[in-house]
Amino acid sequence: MEIKGTVRYIDLSGGFWGIEADNGQKYAPTKDLPSHLCKDGVRIKAMVAPAQVFSIMMWGEPVDVQSIDKI
Repeated sequence: MEIKGTVRYIDLSGGFWGIEADNGQKYAPTKDLPSHLCKDGVRIKAMVAPAQVFSIMMWGEPVDVQSIDKI
């Protein structure tokens, strides 16, 4: 699915980068985002797929990021 949103630094469980979509949904990428996008407030457009993983994070839906670009 395609999402547009904002990269956010989430200070939970040691800290990680998440995506807050424009529709309010929260997504937790299963792999690190590219370093040039790891800044709080960066606007992005991404293709993501639900990830079938076990996670202890209490924030967002785990997703595999298939592509991501700054907008």
